[in-house]
Amino acid sequence: MDDDIPFSLGIEEEYLLVDAETGALASAPDALMAACKQDLKDQVSPEYLRCQIEIGTPVSANIAEARDHLARLRRSIADHAAEFGLAPISAGCHPAADWRDQVHTDKDRYNQLSQEMAGMARRMLICGMHVHVGIPDQALRIDLMNQMTYFLPHLLALSASSPFWQGQDSGMASYRTTVFGGYPRTGLPPQLTGWEEYDRMVGALIDLDIIEDSSKIWWDLRPSSKFPTLETRICDACPRLRDALTMAALIQATLRMLWRLARRNIRWRQYDNFLLAENRWRAARYGVTEGLIDFGHRTIRPQSEAAEEWLALISEDADALDSQPATARLRGILAEGNSTQRQRRVHAAALAAGASRDEALRAVVMHLIEEFRLDLD
Repeated sequence: MDDDIPFSLGIEEEYLLVDAETGALASAPDALMAACKQDLKDQVSPEYLRCQIEIGTPVSANIAEARDHLARLRRSIADHAAEFGLAPISAGCHPAADWRDQVHTDKDRYNQLSQEMAGMARRMLICGMHVHVGIPDQALRIDLMNQMTYFLPHLLALSASSPFWQGQDSGMASYRTTVFGGYPRTGLPPQLTGWEEYDRMVGALIDLDIIEDSSKIWWDLRPSSKFPTLETRICDACPRLRDALTMAALIQATLRMLWRLARRNIRWRQYDNFLLAENRWRAARYGVTEGLIDFGHRTIRPQSEAAEEWLALISEDADALDSQPATARLRGILAEGNSTQRQRRVHAAALAAGASRDEALRAVVMHLIEEFRLDLD
């Protein structure tokens, strides 16, 4: 691996806090945030809503380091929350909560966001996972972003964890994406000619006082506003640590694969966002239960078939990054079902056992609490 391209990892996750007994959303007590801050310093912060909490790992050289950091952060948040009768869950949406009952965090950035986005901001009862990959060269960051966009729907399909919204099955695998789509400057990134074009576009909005900096560019994939990284933002929050690490490993290895091909003067074919958005919709609607479009073969391919081709493409890179076990877990997600499928199975089983509608939704929340704790020891 070229020493100039670290392909280092950083993972940010957003969690929801729930009452450990009832599963209802709960605002984070100031004492809880203080305890987390004392333990984790700047690796934890409040999120937009008081019922949310965000963590960010230190820079990790590889997926093994990322696992250690993420497990420690999850364990710490869960342990501190338990002291207050609360539990964290990591999912795109809470199955039953009403966004109208939530209160946003009293912080300048969030107060401004609430004013700017009006009713759309109040609906942001959603959680995602963001994966940073270290790519210092600005021009390379844009070039890889243009090519990596093709794979974003595949990542969304695997990570989808938000089928329920306000107590109803939305019919979507990732309802989170439809909620976040109400914000401006979201969705697939545009195909750019280079860093200079990106800088001009962002600068135009800054000059007009529409945004203060590029942190308010909320594309599914973007150059980070704070770090020399490419930040993948399309994934729903993953309930299980192992699945979060698989998403991170797939992103890291795919970016390295695209870089490796470029060194041989080979580029991944770029398709217009009109076509890629169709796959993004299919991923949000169906998750992994229906295929995605293979534009080269002009066919809809089953996810299992596309997955094997993807793993073959990045095999050399996963070897170089020492992430083969994590990337190979892609097969496990397809075999076991993504979180959306697992949540629906829990919900259906509860109803079949005689549970009421509210009890079945509570069973889903309890399931998410259990999954958060998996693999942390």
